[in-house]
Parts: sequence; C-alpha cells; structure tokens
Amino acid sequence: MSSAVAVAVKKIAVYVLGDENKRGKLFVAVGSIIAGFLGLMFLPIAVISSIGSMNIEQPDIDKSLFTESALFESLDSEQQAEITDIQNQGQAIEDAMTNAGLMDQTIKAQLIYMSYFDGVQNFYAESYADLFANSTNDSDLIAAINSTYGLEIDYDEFVRTYTFVMNSTLNSYMFNDAGSKNCSDLAAWADNAYISGWGYMNGYIGERNETDRIRYADNAGLVLGYLNYSPTDRVFGCDHSTLIYTEQGSLDTMPKVAGLGLFDGSKHGIYVGNGEVVYSSESVGYVTKEPVSNGSWTSWCTYDGVTYPQEVTDAIQSVNEDSSSEN
Repeated sequence: MSSAVAVAVKKIAVYVLGDENKRGKLFVAVGSIIAGFLGLMFLPIAVISSIGSMNIEQPDIDKSLFTESALFESLDSEQQAEITDIQNQGQAIEDAMTNAGLMDQTIKAQLIYMSYFDGVQNFYAESYADLFANSTNDSDLIAAINSTYGLEIDYDEFVRTYTFVMNSTLNSYMFNDAGSKNCSDLAAWADNAYISGWGYMNGYIGERNETDRIRYADNAGLVLGYLNYSPTDRVFGCDHSTLIYTEQGSLDTMPKVAGLGLFDGSKHGIYVGNGEVVYSSESVGYVTKEPVSNGSWTSWCTYDGVTYPQEVTDAIQSVNEDSSSEN
C-alpha cells in the first residue's frame, strides 16, 4: 500500500475508532473485502490494535466524503489499482476458504493477509486456505504461514490483533443457516463470543459499549443476543427479552449436540462440542470456555426460539419415557 493510501486509511481508522489507548500499530482488514476496501466508515473491521501510543490528532473529517465511490475517485490511478488488487485478493481468499469448508475463518485469513503479506510474491488463495485446513490450532497455523511464506509473524501480536478485530465486528461467516435460529449456529455464536473476547456486563446481549468499544453480554444475554440478532440486517432486535428454557435431564442423558444449553441452577452455558462449554461469567468478568467436567453443571436444557435436530427430540422422548416408567 502506498504511503499516501496508508496515511489516508490511518486517519479514517483513527476517526472511526477514536480510542487513544489502542492507537498502536495499524492493521486494516475488511471482512467482506469485495464490498469495498474503502468502505471503512461502514464496515466495522477497520481496526487499530496492540498496546502503545501514537500521537495522532483526531482529524477534522467531513463524513459525507467517505463514501466508497468518493474515496476511490480521490485516488490516483496507481492507488486505485492497488485497492482493486486488494479487493480481488480478498474475494479470492473468501472463495478459497468457502470452498475449503472454512467459511467461518474467512476474516482471520483476510486479516493475516492484509496485515503481513506485503511484498509476498506468487500468492495463491487456494494453497493459503490449505494451511488453515491442515492446522489444528492458531499457533500451528501461524508457524505454517511463517514457514511457507518466509514471514516472521509474532503469534502473541496476531492474537491481540485478531481478538480486537473480532470484538469490533460480528462474524457474518459463522452462521451455517442465517435464515433460522438453530442450535448449531447458537454454538457458533457462543464460540465466536469467546474467541472475540466479549466481556460480562449486566443487561448486554452482545452489543458494543461505545465507551470502551468492547462487546458485552450477561449470562442469559449470550443466548438472547443470538435470538435477537439479524445476520441479514446486522442489527439486534428486541423480540426476545426473557430467556425461556426447559431443563430436559441430567448430564448423563444429554446427546453430544453442539448448541444445547447447560444449567447449574443459576447460570447457563452453551455446549460447543469436544466436551467444552462456553458461558458469560459474572465472577471472572468475561465470556469463558471450560471443559464441561470442570464446572458445576447439573442438567441440560433447550431454549425457546431455537430449533434442534431429531437426535435431541429423541433424547427428550427417551428421558420422558424413563421418567414415566420410574413413576
């Protein structure tokens, strides 16, 4: 990216975020990059991350100028070509991640590319996506990327950046079926909240607090946020104000279906698979993940407004039949 474009983007990002505590190294990534790299005023994934200080005065900016077309037309032909190339590579990454069955990791892939791949030659999105498919965790992924492309990405820096980016947006790629409210997507929603570093705050369901620019949810709000969020409109509604749930049985009767609720008599958790549960914890102050066996969970439950597969229906019927025979 040319220095002129970098300076312009930096000023826009400072204006958008307005957070002096996070004005360290600038990383710019766009979730759906094909929608326009210059649409930073309208896309929440333009970020400033890492801890540090940058003495940049918040500029006086006429917001009416920052439409995608106006910004693009203000660049010279060389800069426009750079932006077009970024858009094309971003779309290529999205397509490759989708084809690899890793759509939920698209933002991660785009972010790493935008942040660290300046100067990398002979980039092919398909082989890049293969690294994500063949890595079991993010540490292995960063090591593989460094080895393949001759980079020196610092893992801790990547984690700070990625967490901040994900907290700044709601990952539209996480939903398998954005048109329904289902247990699979509820699990993805909960896991995304954990990955994104959401905090705990009473009365929140996943919205950003504009004071500190962090997303929050209270314990019930983690589920209510999913029920109220429209992936199409990218806004929170208010159809569900109270979490309505049904305890179905003890943990030994629970089918291993991601998106089922866990309950300990006072707080809720979402089973996300692999023997793990995600929940928003008032005591620790943020959304956390732990093995189910570590907690005090006593029962599993289903939530009104969420659809479940036949396996869950069968398990409920079996629990009810066992209960009737005992009586």
